[in-house]
Amino acid sequence: MPIKILLSLMLFFFHYSTVTKSEVSLKAAFVRNHQLWIKEGNQEIQLTKDKYVYSPQWSYDGRFIAYIDGDEKGEKSNLWVYDTKRKENYEPYHSIQTSYFNWSPVANELAYISGWVLNVTKTKDDRPYGFENVSLGVSGFEWYPNGREFIVSASSNRLPTGWEPIKLYRIPKDMNLNEKKAVLLYSIRIDENDLFAVDVGNFKWSHDGKWISFLGTPTPSWAMDSNPLCVLSSDGKVFKDIGRMLGFSDWFKWAPQSNQLAYISGEGRFFVENKITKIAEIEAFTKQVEYTPKGYVDLDLEWWTPSKVIVARSQENKVWKEGPVPTMFTSLYEIDIGSDNQKQITFPKENELDEDPQSVGSYLTWLRRQDEIQNGDVWIKHDKQKEAGIWIEDVDFSPAFF
Repeated sequence: MPIKILLSLMLFFFHYSTVTKSEVSLKAAFVRNHQLWIKEGNQEIQLTKDKYVYSPQWSYDGRFIAYIDGDEKGEKSNLWVYDTKRKENYEPYHSIQTSYFNWSPVANELAYISGWVLNVTKTKDDRPYGFENVSLGVSGFEWYPNGREFIVSASSNRLPTGWEPIKLYRIPKDMNLNEKKAVLLYSIRIDENDLFAVDVGNFKWSHDGKWISFLGTPTPSWAMDSNPLCVLSSDGKVFKDIGRMLGFSDWFKWAPQSNQLAYISGEGRFFVENKITKIAEIEAFTKQVEYTPKGYVDLDLEWWTPSKVIVARSQENKVWKEGPVPTMFTSLYEIDIGSDNQKQITFPKENELDEDPQSVGSYLTWLRRQDEIQNGDVWIKHDKQKEAGIWIEDVDFSPAFF
């Protein structure tokens, strides 16, 4: 009996060591009980107290984490920064109210929208501080990969003759409100019977910077059920209407090494049916292939490798018609787009679901939580290992990796 116990303990510690070994090279910012934390390897460090943190984002070099300090009612959204070198939280300017911000891809500069004004931070003592106005009338934006320019959107207005076009501009970061520096990139014509949106956002560049994808947002009642997914070439010469989907930014992603755009198509605000993974080839002729089997729905996706896509999948529930919306108990599936083979790779217990898959190099992470409980645990799996394990316990939502 003692020998059996010893062998069991050895197997347990061996399994534990393989999991913790894979953890060492990862670094993440996460939120627990509304506070910002960092985990690197096996060490967790709490970075804030008495805040209501969400939307943490790493700077391009990992020195800074920008985040929103809000409140439970959603009435407050102040921009803060944590400096990992000086180990302190600070405001880049007193009381910046914003709901959308992004780091430069090449420098420690923050761009953000406040009151329809696009601003970019200055630099003081080698960190982002203060700000300069860039442009008025901006509803959405994204940095160009060169870090010197932005693509910005100006929302449509309802005129007596109908909706005016949504306009996309290319502007330099040093525009300083000089309207003459703005270059019209593309005008999206609005048709309530075809492509209907009054604004666009959630911009994402393809791996080579030749294409940018974005979601259109119709009027509020329409936006709950259908949003157009579009793609524009970087020179503004080619526009493509890809399909209709719900307004979740995580539901469309570019392949890591090709101009393939994976997205979850399907109209209707309820997750019980009609949520299908498609991959569009964005070239001269746009070809789309469906990957969700009949009788199932996909409710999140991630590229793991250039030829493998991970989806959070559940069985359809066409029986439900009214009353409380049923929970869709998703598990993760791997789709090999080269061979069309698909297999289930996670097996949550009864009343559990796996969601928010993220690819971090050779690691795959996801959030596992119980029904009706928002918080969950971050699970991790290395592509060379069969076993997965918990890396971070009790998080408010999925972490931001660096």
